[in-house]
Amino acid sequence: MEKRKHAGWLCAAAVLMMGVGAVTMEARAEPAPVYGPRLEGFAYPWPVREFSFASQRQTLRMAYIDVLPERANGQVAVLLHGKNFCAGTWAETIRILAGRGYRVIAPDQIGFCKSDTPENYQFSFEQLALNTRALLDSLGVEKAVMIGHSTGGMLAARYALMFPDRLTQLVMVDPLGLEDWRAKGAPWRSVDQWFAAERHKTAETIRAYEKKVYYAGGWKPAYEPWVQMLAGQYRGSGGEALAWNSARLYDMIYTQPVLYEFPALRVPTVLMVGDKDITAIGADGASPEVRARLGHYPVLAKAAAAAIPGAKLIEFPTLGHAPQIQDPEAFHSALLGVLR
Repeated sequence: MEKRKHAGWLCAAAVLMMGVGAVTMEARAEPAPVYGPRLEGFAYPWPVREFSFASQRQTLRMAYIDVLPERANGQVAVLLHGKNFCAGTWAETIRILAGRGYRVIAPDQIGFCKSDTPENYQFSFEQLALNTRALLDSLGVEKAVMIGHSTGGMLAARYALMFPDRLTQLVMVDPLGLEDWRAKGAPWRSVDQWFAAERHKTAETIRAYEKKVYYAGGWKPAYEPWVQMLAGQYRGSGGEALAWNSARLYDMIYTQPVLYEFPALRVPTVLMVGDKDITAIGADGASPEVRARLGHYPVLAKAAAAAIPGAKLIEFPTLGHAPQIQDPEAFHSALLGVLR
């Protein structure tokens, strides 16, 4: 059953690719997809479940994928997405891990994708970690391997600091927060300024950013569905709410660095980093002198690994911010090699 659903999702992705990549890899075909406030219309390769819980005087719905393996190894892997990605973006990683016997749980955090985008919510990594623990509690998961990418890597680190006894291993994939952008001179922006910038996002601007930062200047048709996933939601009726949540999330990322607490991590930790990654929040508004000091991931990753007790560092010399998508074979081979 899971294979048929996965094959159906791949066919849908192929149809989308035929629509967006027929002229050139850079061009977006018309009509462009439009998705609903909770990413309605964009299918994940597995059934999407829903966890309702009370938080900050409101009832919220967190969407998640829960994939059971055919032959269980007794372990659970929790996958935390990045800011411009969703649970569904982990499709290949879910398939690989489930094939190795892991039960795999991939949530959409509140404010993202198929989960609620509340108008009033105080975003913090602590709050998102607490929400994630509530989800795992509801599923009876006491311990897990936690794998977080980008913003999800910052969240995974915060979760490990708050609930170290709930994790068997922490894997951070090109995590944000390896440097303090504010302390290095990247200028502060108000939430209103972030919101204004988010409202002007298009598939073209998303693609250009991801090409430069996520994929080290290269582009493949396989990347396009993730561009359209985000752009399609911005085009829809929930675009303004998504932009408002995104603005507050950028403020959270910028103002809540986690690197100062790396020495306090007590969970076996692996850092997986693409050396071509140049992600630096706020760098686009910084002076050339400041911008030149930001986003040097080979240096940042080595410093982080040295600060985290017993951490292991795996580098991908030719890859950017999303190695699990840019080179799935190399990434998953390395990931399986370090999972305990």
